[in-house]
Amino acid sequence: MPKTKTKSSAKKRFKITGTGKLKRKHAFKSHILTKKSKKRKAALTKATLVHPSDEANIKVQLRMK
Repeated sequence: MPKTKTKSSAKKRFKITGTGKLKRKHAFKSHILTKKSKKRKAALTKATLVHPSDEANIKVQLRMK
C-alpha cells in the first residue's frame, strides 16, 4: 500500500509544539491594515494554539496519529 501524503495546505499553516499541540497564525493581517488599530495589528501578529475541537481534524490532515 502506498504512503499517504500530507495535505500541503495544512503543512504550510500549522506547526507542532514540543508538547504536541498545534500552533497557528492569526488571520486578517495581510491587507486593509489602515483601518485596524495598532493594538489589534500587534495582537494579530502573535501566534496562538488551535482550538481543541479542531485539533483532531488538522492532525488527520498532517497524518499524525
